[in-house]
Amino acid sequence: MNVPPKPLVLIADQGPDTLVRLNGLLRDDYDIKLANNAASALAILQQLPRPELVLLDAELPGGADFAVCRQIKSSPDTAAIAVIVLREAEQRELEPAAFRAGAADIIVKPVLADTLRARVATHLQLRQAQDLLRHQGSLVEHLVEQRTRDLSQMLDAVIWAMASLAETRDDKTANHIRRVQHYVEALARQLQRHRRFAEELSDANIALLYKAAPLHDIGKVGIPDAILLKPGRLSDDEFAVMKLHTVYGRDAIAGVEQVLGHSNTFLRYAREIAHSHQEKYDGSGYPQGLAGDAIPMAARLMTVADVYDALISRRVYKPAFTHETAMELIRQGSGEHFDPDVVDAMLMVEEQFMAIAERFADAAGPEPATSDMR
Repeated sequence: MNVPPKPLVLIADQGPDTLVRLNGLLRDDYDIKLANNAASALAILQQLPRPELVLLDAELPGGADFAVCRQIKSSPDTAAIAVIVLREAEQRELEPAAFRAGAADIIVKPVLADTLRARVATHLQLRQAQDLLRHQGSLVEHLVEQRTRDLSQMLDAVIWAMASLAETRDDKTANHIRRVQHYVEALARQLQRHRRFAEELSDANIALLYKAAPLHDIGKVGIPDAILLKPGRLSDDEFAVMKLHTVYGRDAIAGVEQVLGHSNTFLRYAREIAHSHQEKYDGSGYPQGLAGDAIPMAARLMTVADVYDALISRRVYKPAFTHETAMELIRQGSGEHFDPDVVDAMLMVEEQFMAIAERFADAAGPEPATSDMR
């Protein structure tokens, strides 16, 4: 059977008789180390294992103004060590300074045996309780982090399932939503220090944008197959129905907010992206004809990302354009279709866009958008 080690107590006192007496009173229950000056006490405190409690003479040589106590409490390695100051009966005026230095208790000399044992035991039990609380606090923090991580993974899975449901009804692939969410993240990172975007694009908000981006076309689940999958050009009436996917997407996410009784940044981004990613910077888009900064920031980023992916992707009604052609078409649309600052950001991260397109290429080459370009 392993016997647990005894708590280690440091007795630091200038009087040899006091050291011998206190050692005799405590050695049956504790491991004891002795010091008769501040330098020796501090040296012991740097050794491992460190004492769990210090009995400190108020007039320890070299320890004026409770220097040893102050040093114990100022170091993260020793701050948890309890310090009990030993003072003479006539040294009552030293007590305020001792407590200011961090002392946990004061015992008056000559020390009574029962008082000493009781005070030492009490403070060591308190130390053990504090250690247990810290351990439990760390355990609870770990469990909360694990639970949060699990919930986040569940949320990501649900988001992905919902986004994939919308995309698989179209002629896009799951890689389309992977690409656009990475494009949006790259744009957001580039714009993070831009005066128009800095306030909104914190690291936390960029992470939420990344999560929300796959939901941009979720409203297409409400579009009839005859229109959604039509290989030819849509009639005016059909296009009017197609445009409703932005409203359906907004309403679906707004319904979640209504059930919850509140919104949050993720849901706001998802709603704004779903509703406004077909708006154009000059006000000629849909469904509201918003222009400029009236178009939500998240939607302005998504518009560039989604159109780029549409251009480089093959569809039944169009071939895949080259990266260079796609970049030139988007550049030409700066200020009309697209926010000029977002286009400039895209030009700065052009190589990242190419790498994303290659990394998440569809089996037969990047297979970008459909009705987004109609």
